[in-house]
Amino acid sequence: MPSPQQETTKVDLGGRTVRVPKGGLYDRYRMDTDLDAVARDPRVSGVDFFRRLPKAKVDSAIGPTLTPNFYYRISTARLTMLARSRAIRARLPGELAPLEVAPGVGLVSVMFFSYDVCDIDFYTEAAVGIAVKPARHGRFGFFDLVAGLKNEHLDAYVLSLPVSTEIAQVRGHDGYGFPKWVTGLDVDIDAGRTTARVANDEGGTDLSLSAATPAQTVYPSGERVSTLTSYTSINGAWHSTLSQTNVLSSGTALLPRDVQLQVGEGRMADDLRSLRPIRTVQLDVVTEGQLALHMPVPTSVQSRK
Repeated sequence: MPSPQQETTKVDLGGRTVRVPKGGLYDRYRMDTDLDAVARDPRVSGVDFFRRLPKAKVDSAIGPTLTPNFYYRISTARLTMLARSRAIRARLPGELAPLEVAPGVGLVSVMFFSYDVCDIDFYTEAAVGIAVKPARHGRFGFFDLVAGLKNEHLDAYVLSLPVSTEIAQVRGHDGYGFPKWVTGLDVDIDAGRTTARVANDEGGTDLSLSAATPAQTVYPSGERVSTLTSYTSINGAWHSTLSQTNVLSSGTALLPRDVQLQVGEGRMADDLRSLRPIRTVQLDVVTEGQLALHMPVPTSVQSRK
C-alpha cells in the first residue's frame, strides 16, 4: 500500500473505491499511459516492447478498462519444487491436471514479484502455484513439457496471490478471479541477493525467501519473451489469463544450495504445506524484465474427471 507519507487519491473500480498514489501513473493516465513519459524514467531501459502491443478497451467486472496492463520495470524470483501428484491433485479443480516430470511427480512453485514501474503504480506480489497441463482439448505432448521446463511457456493454477496495494487486489480478485488479498510484502532483488517476506494477519512471517541471485545473462529487448497462461474460474466459467514477459536480465540455478525458504504461519504457508513439496530443483531470478498482462478471456476446459 502507499506509504503513510505518500499522498493518495480515490478512484472507482467497478463500484469499489480504492486509493492510489496522487500524481502516479494510474492517477494521471488511467491505464492509457504515455509511453514517451515512461521512457524518460531512468528506471526503465526502453519501451519498444510495449509499442508493438496496442491496447484495447474492454468491459470487465471492474468496469471499462484498457488491456494489456503494462509493467515497464519488474524483477521476479521463482523457486520450483517437486511434489507428489496425489497431493497436487487434491488442490486442483477436477478440470485441471498436474504437469508431471515423471510418473506421480509434478511441479509446484513459490514466486515473488516487484513491479517497480507499472500502469497501476508500484506494488509487490507473491504466489504459490501449480504447473498444470494445458487446458486445451487434445493430448498433452512432449514439447509442452520441454517448453514448460525451459520457462518458454508455462500453464499454471494459483492457490495464493497476496499483493501490497488495494488497486492490485481489486483488479486481480474482481477482474481476473485470482485469490488475492492485501498484506505486508517486501521483495528485494538485485544481482547479488534475492530476499522476500510475506507477512501474515498478525504481522509475523507467512513465507520468506533468502537466496544468492544466480549469475545473470543480459538479453536485448524482444529476444527472450516467455508466456504464462493462468486458469481461473469467474462466476462459474473458466477463463485463461495470458502474461508475456520480456526478459532483459535473468539467471537460473539448478539444485540451488544457498536457499533459505521459511514456511511460517499463514495462507501461503498452508497452501505450500498442503502440496507436500519433496525437493527444490530450480531457482529462476529475473533482475530486470517487462510484462504485459492481458485481461482474462473465456476458455474451453476439458473435464479430466
